[in-house]
Amino acid sequence: MTVAITGATGFVGRAVLEEAARRGLEVRALTRQHQAPRDGVSWVSGDLADTRAMAELCHGARAVVHIAGVVNARNLAGFQRGNVKGTQAILAAAAEAGCQRFVHISSLAAREPELSDYGKSKAGAEAAVLASGLDFTIVRPPAIYGPRDKEVLELFRFARRGVVPMPPRGAASVIHVADLARLLLDLLPADPATAGKLFEPDDGRPGGWPHKLLGRAIGTAVGRRVWAPQLPGVLIAMAAQVDLLLRGRHARLTPDRARYMVHPDWVSDPANAVPPVLWRPQIATPDGLAETAHWYRMAGWL
Repeated sequence: MTVAITGATGFVGRAVLEEAARRGLEVRALTRQHQAPRDGVSWVSGDLADTRAMAELCHGARAVVHIAGVVNARNLAGFQRGNVKGTQAILAAAAEAGCQRFVHISSLAAREPELSDYGKSKAGAEAAVLASGLDFTIVRPPAIYGPRDKEVLELFRFARRGVVPMPPRGAASVIHVADLARLLLDLLPADPATAGKLFEPDDGRPGGWPHKLLGRAIGTAVGRRVWAPQLPGVLIAMAAQVDLLLRGRHARLTPDRARYMVHPDWVSDPANAVPPVLWRPQIATPDGLAETAHWYRMAGWL
C-alpha cells in the first residue's frame, strides 16, 4: 500500500512516518522544504495550495492521511486558508486520483467552533470532508504530547521550576503521539466499522484529567512536586496578549488559543470512542510523560 501524507514533517507526521516504516508501508509525503532521503518515503515538494504537488502526492496512492493544518494564525482568514481551503484542496486531489480512503485529522476544538477561530476553521474542514463523497474517517485527537512536541514543552519547563499554571477548573483528555500514529494507520483499510465515522481517541482514562491533576502529573514526570494553580480566564487572556507582544507570530499562547483553553470540557466523548476491537491506547499517560521529559532532557530542551 502507498499512503499519501500531508503534514509529515510536523510533530504528529514524524510519528506517523516512524510507524509506517515499522509496518513496511510505502509513503509519499508532502514537504515545503528539502528533506534528507528516507527509506520508504518519497518526498513531494510543495504545499496544499500547489495543485501540481497535490496531484503528484495522491497519484497512485491507495489512501490519504491528512495531518497538515494551521494552529496559529493572525486572524480567521489565516485559519480558513490553511485548514478549510487546504483540506478542500487535498480532498479534490484525492478524489481525482481515485484514492480509496481518506483519514482526516481534526481537533476537539471543532466541537466548539464559537470559542475560537481555530475551532471554527477545524469545523469547516470537517464539513468539507463530510461533503466530499470519499470513504473517510475523521479523528479528533485531544491534547497530543510526546517526544519532539513543542506545544506542551512550556509546561514541562514550568514544572522544573516547581509550578505548572493550568486553566480554570475543568478537565481534558490527552493522547501520546505514538498511540495516535498507530490509530491513524490502523484506520487505513476500508472497513464498514470506520467508514464515515468520527472518533475521539484518548489515553483510556475515563473522564479525562482534571487540570490540576494533569499539572501534578507533569511535575512527577520531571521529578518535582509542583504547585498547579488554576488561573482565571482573564489572567490567561492577559498572558496571551503579553506572549503575542513578546514573541509575535512565534507566540505559543495566542489570544485565540486562550479563548478555547479556558473551556472546562475538553474530554473525549465516550460516544465517539474508537471501538476496542480496532484500536486501544498502549501508553499510560504517567509513563508517556516521563518518557517525554527524558527525551526533552536528552535533546537539551529541558
